[in-house]
Amino acid sequence: MRNSSTQRRKAVALAADRTAPGRRWLLAAVATACALMMLAWSAAVQARSAPDSFADMVERLLPTVVNIQTRQTIEGGQAEQFEEFFKEFFERRGEGGEPPPQQRRRGSSLGSGFVIDPSGFIVTNHHVIADADEVEVVFSDGTKLDATIVGSDKDTDLALLKVEASQPLPATTWGDSDNTRIGDWVVAIGNPFGLGGTVTAGIVSARQRDINAGRYDNFLQTDAAINKGNSGGPMFNLEGEVIGVNTAIFSPSGGSVGIGFATPSSMAKNIIAQLRESGEVRRGWLGVRIQNVTDELAEGLRLDKPRGALVAAVTQGGPAEEAGIQQGDVILEFNGRDVTEMRRLPAMVAETAVGAEVDVTIWRRSAEETVKVKIGELEADQLAAAPADQPQEEVTPDKMESLGLALGTITPELRTRFELDEDTKGVIITEVEEGGSGAEKGLRPGDVIVEVDQEEVASPAEVVEKVERAKSEGYRVVTLLVFRQGDFQWVAVRIDQS
Repeated sequence: MRNSSTQRRKAVALAADRTAPGRRWLLAAVATACALMMLAWSAAVQARSAPDSFADMVERLLPTVVNIQTRQTIEGGQAEQFEEFFKEFFERRGEGGEPPPQQRRRGSSLGSGFVIDPSGFIVTNHHVIADADEVEVVFSDGTKLDATIVGSDKDTDLALLKVEASQPLPATTWGDSDNTRIGDWVVAIGNPFGLGGTVTAGIVSARQRDINAGRYDNFLQTDAAINKGNSGGPMFNLEGEVIGVNTAIFSPSGGSVGIGFATPSSMAKNIIAQLRESGEVRRGWLGVRIQNVTDELAEGLRLDKPRGALVAAVTQGGPAEEAGIQQGDVILEFNGRDVTEMRRLPAMVAETAVGAEVDVTIWRRSAEETVKVKIGELEADQLAAAPADQPQEEVTPDKMESLGLALGTITPELRTRFELDEDTKGVIITEVEEGGSGAEKGLRPGDVIVEVDQEEVASPAEVVEKVERAKSEGYRVVTLLVFRQGDFQWVAVRIDQS
């Protein structure tokens, strides 16, 4: 009995010894996982936490930020407003007499800027120095220097100044706004209401804001207090790098309500570099007219979701046409960057160097393709679109109940009736049924259908055939390329399943 008991104890001890390595491995793995989780949690907390103070960073950056004072001559209508004021003033006092003789007067405005090079190059907003006769820069130590305008760009509201200093100036460095996240801390320094050297702090409230200020809207939004006079000043990240140029505010009252906008450094850096090099900006040009991809258009184009920029027209002889991009293609990627929505593409193209060759990924007839495009230079008088050259047949009008439309061939009588050019080709809409799916999408008599689901049509019968084919394949919408008064537009129309 005693031997049996002893053997059992030895067996238990041996089993424990055998399982000990597994237990130790398990405990070690659990400990490691816990440690990693603690490190991740600690890093996340550190990333989200506010700094104890911005004082050290601000002390270093204040000398790099300047106040901009401009003066311009007020003539003509503006001067007459002042004359009328003086006239009313004298009449109210009953002194009679004539107001002061009309003369040229001097106006002034205030803004902000920041030094980007010790040799004296300074960034500000275009609207701060627009129409200025004289520009003076005031530094944080009170030094005042006259500045010359190297160049400015109205489309992005950026300008570059140059001052001649007796010694190198403290300068800022550009940061990468593309790495900035919503919720990151930012610091703004500027000259609000003429109160120089004012510091405010907040977070990035949103990115890629379109405020209808121009074709290249792509603003950072912040709740850091920005007021009149902050224009042209820098927005810093916590590393003290410039990630934006404060440009605009939204304010019913005229003062800060916590909605300010800054041009991101990813755009500003390129524009300023061009102004410094040549005094002007050369923008890339693709040669397409585009529109947004809606939910219905995405379904009609057989895309997985609304994304990209739909090509409504291709400029004849432009870079896109030479690369093989066609009307009806959806541009999904440009130069390795996703085109998440239509309005992103113009800025991407404009920022690309003229003459550069880039890859463009397109969606065409339910498949992705990649083409290489040599970017041209945007000119003010370039055409946005070119009419398509479509064949034409003479056939009798057709009624298409599934879209609520009556269609016809473009005859001389219809050209006259709907004021169509001789070059207009396609299938004309002669009637639109009230309450039909075509009416829901705003189609109207005189519109010309050029393509159905990215296939050209030359007769009403072809339109009907393609719509019915889509219906038989289970699709709920078709995409129509419509020509109206000189413009092309893609329209997704619901197919009546009755």
